Amino acid sequence: MRYTISGKHIDVGDALSTHVKSELGETIEKYSQRPTDATVTFSKDAHQFTCDSVVHLSTGLTVQARGAATDIYAAFEACREKMDKQLRRYKRRLKDHHTGNPQPVVFGEAGSYVLAADEDEWESDGNGLQPIIIAEMESRVPTLSVGDAVMQMELSGTPLLVFRNEKHGGVNVVHRREDGNVGWIDPRGNG
Repeated sequence: MRYTISGKHIDVGDALSTHVKSELGETIEKYSQRPTDATVTFSKDAHQFTCDSVVHLSTGLTVQARGAATDIYAAFEACREKMDKQLRRYKRRLKDHHTGNPQPVVFGEAGSYVLAADEDEWESDGNGLQPIIIAEMESRVPTLSVGDAVMQMELSGTPLLVFRNEKHGGVNVVHRREDGNVGWIDPRGNG
C-alpha cells in the first residue's frame, strides 16, 4: 500500500510516519486485503491537532475519517478508531464485494460546478437571474447498487452521493436525512 503522510504547517517526523503506516495498515488489512493507497494529513488549529485520512480500496470504494485531540498521536488514534468502526460495520459486505464483484467500481465522468452563493452577484439574461459559475471541475460518478451506494456514502463520511444505478443505468442520489435515516432519490419516469 502506498502512503502519503503530510502535515499542514507542521513537521511530521519519521516516528509518527512509521506509527501511522503500521497502525493504519493493520486496521485496513483486517477488513480489506487490497487497499491501494492512503493519504493521511495532520493539521493544527490553536491547541488541537486534526488528522484526516482517506484510503482508496482496489474495488473503487473510498474510506474517509477524521479525528481531533490535543496530542498528535491521539488525533491519529481517534481517526483510526473511526475508520475501524466504519470498516467493521461493513466488513461482510466488503469481503463479499471482493468475491462477488471481481471488477472494480466503474466511474463515469461528470461536470461539477461551484456557483456564486450571493444572488447579488448573479447575472440577468432577460429570463431571470442566472448564477455565476465560480469554478468548473470534473467529478467521478460511480456505477453501484443502491446498497453499495449507501455503504460508500457512509464510508466516505459525506452527506450525499450521486451514482449511476447498476440495475437500470439511471442517475440516482442517496443522502443522509435530518431524522438520521437514508433517503434514496430515483428520478426514473413511471409511465
